[in-house]
Amino acid sequence: MTDGGVKFGANCWNQYTPWAELRQAGIRADRLGFDSLWTWDHLYPIQGDHEGPILEGYMTLAAWAEATEHATLGLMVGANTFRNPAVVAKKVTTLDHISNGRAVLGIGGAWFETEHRGLGLEFGSSPGERLRWLDEAVQIMRGMLDGERPSGSRYYTADRALNLPLPIQEHLPILVGGGGEKKTLRIVAKYADACNLGSGFANVKRKDAILRQHCTDVGRDESEIERTVGVGTVIIRHTRDDAQRAFAEMWAHHRNAEPWRNQPVGTVDDVVEHLRPFGEIGFRHLIVGFPAPHDAETMERLVNEVKPRLAEAWA
Repeated sequence: MTDGGVKFGANCWNQYTPWAELRQAGIRADRLGFDSLWTWDHLYPIQGDHEGPILEGYMTLAAWAEATEHATLGLMVGANTFRNPAVVAKKVTTLDHISNGRAVLGIGGAWFETEHRGLGLEFGSSPGERLRWLDEAVQIMRGMLDGERPSGSRYYTADRALNLPLPIQEHLPILVGGGGEKKTLRIVAKYADACNLGSGFANVKRKDAILRQHCTDVGRDESEIERTVGVGTVIIRHTRDDAQRAFAEMWAHHRNAEPWRNQPVGTVDDVVEHLRPFGEIGFRHLIVGFPAPHDAETMERLVNEVKPRLAEAWA
């Protein structure tokens, strides 16, 4: 995934949206030149009223794979608790074939207890337990994607798991999402091709320093890991007032949702200034959240106006 340039990813939310609109959002992002296309892996909405509509992630990616041509495709990020890791390796391999080599395996420990309890999915007793599951799961996934025959050891019963056909990509990338300092970032250091951090620049900078230390501890070259950052929900308009109005209308679409604070909302200049510091610390793959109705103007202006400005600033 690493190429050193400026990248934009579109994380098109799959809650409170009909399929036709979500499909079109993915097509639009791909045609505009977004480098990556993502959706959530949740089974209940996580913003606003959880008793609302949401579409399943892997099925969304498969349909996008048929309708798009260029952007990589992945979950931001997959919930390890939802599926057996050997089955995930088969799913993402199939996605790689459908998309002609554009799949990314996004995975994390999972956190939303409500959907697990409601749908009868094992949630574990603590975040620590879920991350222990994740550590072993990623080992199984990596082995299967690489054509090895991995087996489970403690938490999974896979027995020399076979994955044929292999992915089209010689090395299908695994992105591990989350910023847990002791376990998640160590899993990134050991196995991942990319990480995903968020919650503002100061937090990302601090977590990146911890990731670098984990890489040193496990003997990993930190430059092998692509840094991606979730920059929040972006709205661009010609004036700040217009942008704020569009921002409020967008959040109102998601029943009882509390708008996120300190988001990159405003003019092109405002958004460039908000995003610029990330590239200066090596986070040059910026993943933008697009809640329904998946704002078309912002998509266009990010690629056509913001991206060139950031490329110049980070040259």
